[in-house]
Amino acid sequence: MRSVILVMALAMAAPVWAEDLSEDLAQDLAQDLAMQLGPDTEVSEQGTLNPHEMSMAQVMESIRNGDTGMVICSQGYLVTKSGRHEMARELFKSCADHGWTGAMTWMSQLDDRGLGGPQDLAAAAEWNRKAAEAGDPVGKFNHGLDLMRGWGVARDEAAGRAMVDEAARDGLDVAQRLQSAQYDLDEVTPDADEWRYLNLF
Repeated sequence: MRSVILVMALAMAAPVWAEDLSEDLAQDLAQDLAMQLGPDTEVSEQGTLNPHEMSMAQVMESIRNGDTGMVICSQGYLVTKSGRHEMARELFKSCADHGWTGAMTWMSQLDDRGLGGPQDLAAAAEWNRKAAEAGDPVGKFNHGLDLMRGWGVARDEAAGRAMVDEAARDGLDVAQRLQSAQYDLDEVTPDADEWRYLNLF
């Protein structure tokens, strides 16, 4: 009987172990392949023949060469969603420094969550403020939330509501929803994140 139970326990544990191993291996391989320029790419002193335009390596090379166009900057979403947060931080920082407000709100998220670097709530709030000042509705909404919560900045509920109102006037649905809920932050805070914003002191 004991041997049957042992065999069953090992049989159930083996797929979990194999799944973890294969996921780790698959992620490592995917990361390596994503940074390769491609089998037909040749780089010489004269230039690049058959560049692999869609590789992450090409995207990062473009960013490092100062190309912060909309298409290149939008690739940061793919980079960060693939778990390459350090690369995403480099890409979004360059784009944000060149005025792309969507990249500013992504930098805020990276700083807020500590992705690709240490968590820095003040820096996250500053990125939201910059996006708001540049006229970005998402930046206005996020900056408003920061002010209402005192998240990375001094709490100022009136100023926060004013920012949310601006975002709502700009047509941002989530800001309009918060207004309709009488500025009840639970309306726009996912249940899984409620603990983050508790004021314990």
